[in-house]
Parts: sequence; C-alpha cells; structure tokens
Amino acid sequence: MSQEKLGNLLNLTFQQIQKYEKGNNRVSASRLWELARALDVPVSYFFEGLEPEMRTLAATGLREEPVPPPIPDPLARRETLELVRAYYRVSDPMVRRKLFELIKAVAPTPLVSADEDETVVGRAGADRDPRSPGDRT
Repeated sequence: MSQEKLGNLLNLTFQQIQKYEKGNNRVSASRLWELARALDVPVSYFFEGLEPEMRTLAATGLREEPVPPPIPDPLARRETLELVRAYYRVSDPMVRRKLFELIKAVAPTPLVSADEDETVVGRAGADRDPRSPGDRT
C-alpha cells in the first residue's frame, strides 16, 4: 500500500505518513489503532519481532513493576449495603449485638484489626443501652 493511499484512509497527507514511518513523529495509541485497522492487521502486528523484554515493556507501558489488580472493596457491594440496612432494622440492641458477635465468630479471618474493630463496634451500637452486656467499658 502506498503512503498516499494510507494517508487517504487516515485523512492524513503522505508527508505525515512519511514522518510516522521515519520516526520523526510519535504514533499515539489511537493512531496506532487506526493504522492497524486501515492495514487490516492486529495492533500486536507492530510489536512482532521485539525482544521478549521489550514486549514486556510495551505491554506494561514501561512500568518497572507490574501493578496488581485492584482489590474489590467489600463495602461497595450491594450485598453489604443490604446487610447493614437489615442489621439496623433490628430494633433490640441486645439482639443486634448478638448478631454482630455471631458474624464475627463464623467469619474465617478478621477484616479489620482489633483496634479498628473497637471503633466499628462503637459506631454500630451507638444507639444501644450503655449498660448492655456488649458494652466493653
């Protein structure tokens, strides 16, 4: 395919295509995608033949270390919101406290440290009778 024909497909002049080809202009990700589409090849075609370490750099965006995927926030789940709403609909503070203790007992690992747990308990039972057995003072 000629530079002129490729330029027409991309709405560029053949001089702009020459600059890309010679490396005078950088090729953006979106332009690379357009080039691949115009040439009917996958974007990976432009990376064939690279040394393995260069392929890794190209795939990771030149990061030194791979970034782990984000850990989903359990507080952002709908199930969590429904559970909290149901918990606060329990009007008896003693029953609510027992539910809280039951959930803590069956949970395989704590989601918060002991110090944070005290804070969560204090907020969860803010409207309870301070003389209740669940009070840790």
